[in-house]
Amino acid sequence: MKPYELTITEALRTMENKELSSVELTRSCLDRIDSVDQQLSAFITVDEKGALEQAEQADKDRENGTAGKLCGIPVSIKDLLCTKGLKTTCGSKILANFIPPYDATVVKNLKKEGAVIIGKVTMDEFAMGSTSENCAFGIPRNPWKKGYVAGGSSGGSAVSVAAYECCGSLGSDTGGSIRQPASLCGVVGLKPTYGRVSRYGLTAFASSLDQVGPFSRSVEDCSRIMEVISGYDAMDSTSVKKDVPDYQAALVSGMKGMKIGIPKEYFSAGLDPEVESIVQNGIEVLRQQGAEVVEVSLPRTDYCVAAYYIIAPSEASSNLARYDGVVYGYRKNDMDSLEQMYRQTRSEGFGAEVKRRILIGTYALSSGYYDAYYKKASQVRTLIVNDFKKVFAECDLLVSPVTPTPAWKMGENSDNPLAVYMSDILTISANLAGIPGMSVPGGFTSQGLPVGIQLQGAHFQEEKLLRAGFNLENGLKLEKRELQL
Repeated sequence: MKPYELTITEALRTMENKELSSVELTRSCLDRIDSVDQQLSAFITVDEKGALEQAEQADKDRENGTAGKLCGIPVSIKDLLCTKGLKTTCGSKILANFIPPYDATVVKNLKKEGAVIIGKVTMDEFAMGSTSENCAFGIPRNPWKKGYVAGGSSGGSAVSVAAYECCGSLGSDTGGSIRQPASLCGVVGLKPTYGRVSRYGLTAFASSLDQVGPFSRSVEDCSRIMEVISGYDAMDSTSVKKDVPDYQAALVSGMKGMKIGIPKEYFSAGLDPEVESIVQNGIEVLRQQGAEVVEVSLPRTDYCVAAYYIIAPSEASSNLARYDGVVYGYRKNDMDSLEQMYRQTRSEGFGAEVKRRILIGTYALSSGYYDAYYKKASQVRTLIVNDFKKVFAECDLLVSPVTPTPAWKMGENSDNPLAVYMSDILTISANLAGIPGMSVPGGFTSQGLPVGIQLQGAHFQEEKLLRAGFNLENGLKLEKRELQL
């Protein structure tokens, strides 16, 4: 086994036994990036010099007995999380040369525990998309089947982990942007409860929906990253003062005493038969391990997409108003007036999908339409939250598909944004409700495409998701397959 193939848990054990150094592991990942990323386009920026310097320091810390929880582990960072001295583009021309003067809190936490920041990865521009095809600096490709999408908006994070270019990654999830690419690329991805992980230094898309979370190749690795990035942060007004659990302690064998709800609305028309078969197999695995399985209902599921695509664009319209060419970012010069400079800067700096969502949001917030659209969507959101509260009063977690279909061909829905929006129908509700959600690899279709199984829990119940994911992983015992590179 090559060093870059090690999971985080395996790599830490190997380094602690002095069988491998942090520098050797990091060098192995950098060489892997050199070897395969031209085909995959997972990275926007690779910080080779900085990564090796961090790895050298990690080796010294281990030698001195001061190694952190992720000492020497190479991780990639979605390119909307601020990294001090390292370019942060948000996948947009408007921030093509932006270098933040500070680290996002989650990046600071990773560094504090000795993680090696190996680079910044591709994403849909400002996290607006479900395929990562809306990126100004390269489109990540699914490593399992050539010509297929990686998912989005955290496509680069999922690809970098699936293709062994790093050991773990951080992404963000506003409507499924961690879980959906994790499912399409066959890795673990977790969206924490809103407020569990600091958003300070995360470039805002929709502030009431955005949440930072990890990608990994095993559930245990996911628990390790969660322990490092979770916790209260005074710099984030939405951060919740709750102690960080021992997530690794949640990884116990067996599901006895756990009641699993199966939302009937998530298994309706439009669900790919192979996806349904893989998810049903996962449910049976959990049943055999002692879980009680019951059918439940989330009656407002059909309204989730409509509510989301009013709330998210409205918040985006407000958040992205700051990119006007005045303070930082791209600026169109030699204009005759300030208004013309604004117009040309934003027209040239933003891509088509971002402009579409800004226009939708601005309209929804405009005088005479606010009550009809944004206010009504917010009221529907409350009903969706109540649906989840009712369900979690009778069961511990929900199991369902992540997406209605496996990955599709690149460019297939480029002229049909509604079809792409509908691919998020099973993930959006968790963001509207603020609950945690997780994708765990469930198997492969006959075409060799990965399919994830979605786990959702009540607020701040990430331990239950990790326990179920751990047992799914052990029960399914998926065979290792070769990537299509």
